[in-house]
Amino acid sequence: MCAGRSGQNRGTGRLEPPWVLPAQACLASWDMSGPRGQPVCDGCSGGGQEPEPSAAEDAARDATDAVAVGPGTLPLLAGNRLSLDLYPRGCHRLLHLCAQQVPQLLEVEFLQLSGHEDPRLLEATLAQLPSSLPHLRSLVVKGGQHRDAQGACLRGSLATLPAGLNGLVRLAHLDLSFNSLETLPACVPQMCGLGALLLSHNCLSELPEALGALCALTFLAVTHNRLQTLPTALGSLSTLQRLDLSENLLDTLPPEIGGLSSLAELNLASNRLQSLPASLAGLRSLQLLVLHSNLLASVPAGLARLPLLTRLDLRDNQLRDVPPELLDAPFVRLQGNPLSGSPPTPRSPPGTPVVPKMPSLLLSSDLDSFAVTPLGCSVTLTCGVRLRFPAGATATPVTVRYRLWLPEPRLVPLGPHDSLLSGVLELQPHGVAFQQEVGLWLLFVPPRARRCREVVVRTLSDNSWSDLETHLEEEAPKRLWAHCQVPHFSWFLVVSRPVSDACLVPPEGTLLCSSGHPGVKVTFPPGATEEPRHVRMQVVRVGSRELPALLREPEAAASPLLCLSQSGPLSFLRPVTVQLPLPPGITGLSLDRSCLHLLHRAPPAATWDDITAQVALELTHLYARFQVTRFSWYWLWYTTKACVGGLARKAWERLRLHRVNLIALQRRRDPEQVLLQCLPRHKVDATLRRLLERYRGPEPSDTVEVFEGEKFFAAFERGIAVDADRPDCVEGRVCFVFYSHLKNLKEVYVTTALDRRAQAVRGQVSFYRGEVPAEVPEEAEAARQRRGADALWMATLPIKLPRLRGSEEPAQGPGLSLAPLNLGDAETGFLTQSNLLNVAGRLGPDWPAVALHLGVPYRQLQRIRHEFRDDLDGQIRHMLFSWAERQAGQPGAVGLLVQALEQSDRRDVAEEVRAVLELGRRKYQEGIRRTSLAPGDLALRGPSSSPSPEPAQA
Repeated sequence: MCAGRSGQNRGTGRLEPPWVLPAQACLASWDMSGPRGQPVCDGCSGGGQEPEPSAAEDAARDATDAVAVGPGTLPLLAGNRLSLDLYPRGCHRLLHLCAQQVPQLLEVEFLQLSGHEDPRLLEATLAQLPSSLPHLRSLVVKGGQHRDAQGACLRGSLATLPAGLNGLVRLAHLDLSFNSLETLPACVPQMCGLGALLLSHNCLSELPEALGALCALTFLAVTHNRLQTLPTALGSLSTLQRLDLSENLLDTLPPEIGGLSSLAELNLASNRLQSLPASLAGLRSLQLLVLHSNLLASVPAGLARLPLLTRLDLRDNQLRDVPPELLDAPFVRLQGNPLSGSPPTPRSPPGTPVVPKMPSLLLSSDLDSFAVTPLGCSVTLTCGVRLRFPAGATATPVTVRYRLWLPEPRLVPLGPHDSLLSGVLELQPHGVAFQQEVGLWLLFVPPRARRCREVVVRTLSDNSWSDLETHLEEEAPKRLWAHCQVPHFSWFLVVSRPVSDACLVPPEGTLLCSSGHPGVKVTFPPGATEEPRHVRMQVVRVGSRELPALLREPEAAASPLLCLSQSGPLSFLRPVTVQLPLPPGITGLSLDRSCLHLLHRAPPAATWDDITAQVALELTHLYARFQVTRFSWYWLWYTTKACVGGLARKAWERLRLHRVNLIALQRRRDPEQVLLQCLPRHKVDATLRRLLERYRGPEPSDTVEVFEGEKFFAAFERGIAVDADRPDCVEGRVCFVFYSHLKNLKEVYVTTALDRRAQAVRGQVSFYRGEVPAEVPEEAEAARQRRGADALWMATLPIKLPRLRGSEEPAQGPGLSLAPLNLGDAETGFLTQSNLLNVAGRLGPDWPAVALHLGVPYRQLQRIRHEFRDDLDGQIRHMLFSWAERQAGQPGAVGLLVQALEQSDRRDVAEEVRAVLELGRRKYQEGIRRTSLAPGDLALRGPSSSPSPEPAQA
């Protein structure tokens, strides 16, 4: 019994578009004359496979097909797709359709045929395509549907193509996989509009030089063939993005392959390559390079300098020596190579020029500039930024200045559903042009929601913000870097946004589909625009649980929120068809049309308009289609409410609402140091557990609802002020700006003018939204009474500064709440808490090496990394201060710290520590002189009888 099978995307390349619809059941007439009365499909034999028809029988077959196929012909056409590869005698059926001149053939854009037809019949059928299917965009003629006794796919019979096939001027996708091609047909290089060419599983031994004429080709797959060489013209394919030449017999590559400027993926696995041309280092767009299972004995060191390379697969080769740049790179795979038996590196003969190594810079937070020479450099900033200037990026030395700004509205251009994930990095001089692109890595906070969202680096260019092509690199769990190539120096920030799908709409029309929501599509008919214009689509998911509670209607539902934007004129010349899925739980067979509302919002207006009566809604079982001429926001609702515009505005605001908590914690060692932080509600408990060892304080505030991008303030009251030297403090108030999942925190010092020797000072820190009140209320109870839905007051948290120690003794220094941590002794010098904080700020990523040289157990090191996995500064400070507390009162602790810094190759910090110690010793000697002790008496008295030294402040 003949049954139709589901069509699958069976192309050998991963980027083959899903243009194949499921094949329908055979629609030919049934004949009940089969064995045992079973029905036999016309075109199938009851006992086995049908013998191939001869050319002499074609006329008779056509007469039979005219009767048998005629009534069932039109259902074979599924829109603009015609799939005949799974049907018996598909070429006969297509020839009959062409002979009848069926009008629907003019709409066919995607055609699939089987390569297991008779070769002459297949060639005759293909010859009819240019005249009968003039709009054809995709042609798939594949074998592989039949299998041998062992289950292996059999090749098709296609060995050539008719010369007239180059008349398909719109053909963009050609799949000839699993056939018997020994040479590339001459008509293929003449298809100038071809974008994807799949020739896998054939018998090709070479590719012609004429292949370089395919100027629009972006994907070429020639896997599982017999290629021994490649044409030099291959390097002229400047638009090629993916090249798959795996499973061939290649032993060399032409140097011209370095001219593939747009190539992102190159697969050369399972060949016979013994070496690679140095020109591969010129593939600046390359992201994936697969070279496993070859005979490589060496690889160019220039591969390590490819700016976008994320994976280099060198497994199972003959590599004995690998360049150091590749040996340490995290994206290189080297398993299966005899690296352990590599011979010693021979010394260079005298007179050999020495190639200077690219310098690496590690800059602390107190520096704001660095120099770049023509040699290039790799720069790491402690603020979570990495830069890589390739050699030759600049012809003369350039001084680069940088600064990490706090988020400000003018520097943070966020869309309605964007989230800020990092601070704002400014690189100067603005607009500087480098001769090669500069690599930029920005550390960012992982977003909470990742489904149907993407992370991009946003930059300011020509007074407008744009998004750069961004790649994510994971260094550790929850430690992600956003990597991009910087075209200029300006402001940069990391943003999470809904997935953006874009396309270029030509005058011939096109189709734009959402990658995250398969049911959302936009169809541009021919003639919709005179000039090509760029179109972008974003889709925002709507929580199905919150909507019924908001509308107070259990049956209420809404489709995904669709945003369409474009470049060029506002209106299209012809209506554009938009398809949205029906709201969840609603089907086209059971819905009440009076409850279905199509809403439209045109920024900057904040209102939603019901345009259901202005458009013609075409409903299917799962989708709703309508036509528009202008792009904006569109939203499909199902509710019985008469006025749905106001409800949509509330739901729109709810999508941008964030529930946060405010915390105010005091450092245990110094209660005058206060940490203020705004956290999403789901992160409060984990953050408090992580800060428990270093901070103490009240419970977090009640949950506060804040709109994304809203600004709120913190003010200290009742005798407690903020250190006015901080630039983010104005008249004792700290300003916050909340940007979604950004970790908003500030660490400030509070002071008081009251006498703290008699009693402890108690106050509070209060948070306000909107404008800061002119007069801050004094009592927390008054604040709680005033709190409401629209009140300015948000939360009040207590702060307590304890009494000074030794209140009966005379004052030993103003503002000293707790005895500082002094590490060292009088002879070697002291390091105060401020000095240790400065050292901690300089260590950066080198702190694990310093910790191990200090004797910190590796298990404790791992525990610190886990507890402070989102806070690099917290890791460093916790390690250094916990070690210092254990060393308090023991001689030689400072010397041990200096030695550990030198062993960790941080001599710059070690020299600073020595300078601080020298300053402390000098102050100590001056103090002794003021007590009238002779210099010679100092050595006699020793440190035990000396007065307490004055700590050195650096």
